[in-house]
Amino acid sequence: MNLHSLAPSLHVTDQLVPTDIPALKKAGISSVICNRPDGEQPDQPDHLALQAACSRAGLGFAYLPVVPGGITDGHVQQFGVLLEQLPAPIVAYCRTGTRSTSLWALSQVRNGGATPEQVLCIAGEAGYDLSSLASRLRGAPSSAA
Repeated sequence: MNLHSLAPSLHVTDQLVPTDIPALKKAGISSVICNRPDGEQPDQPDHLALQAACSRAGLGFAYLPVVPGGITDGHVQQFGVLLEQLPAPIVAYCRTGTRSTSLWALSQVRNGGATPEQVLCIAGEAGYDLSSLASRLRGAPSSAA
C-alpha cells in the first residue's frame, strides 16, 4: 500500500489487501472505494474480501469497477457522488492508483470547479502522469461556468 494524497479528503493507492484495512483505520481513513474489477489478475483479492475487512473495521466501502482505458462519463459522475456521500477521508484504489486518480481528476473538473491544469499538477505531484487524459479534461463540461 502506497498512499498518495490528492486532497485532504482523498488519497489513492495501488491494490489493497484485507490486512491493509486496520492500518487505514488507524491512519484515520473512514471509507474505501474499489475501482478495480474483480479478476484482473489471478492473485488479486476480490472486492468482497476488501468490503468484509472494511466492515469489520467500521469503514465505509463502495465498489465502482473501471476497466483500464474505459472510464465513462457515468463512472466519473458516480465517483463524484461517492466522494460526496461516503464519510471522509477516503482511499480509492485500483491496480496502480492511476484509474482512481483519473476518476478524481475528471470529477473535479466536471463538478468541483477545478481547472485541467490544477488537477494535472496535483496528480503529477502525487506521482501520476495524466497527460494522456489532458484533452479529455480540457473538453469536460464544468459546473464552474
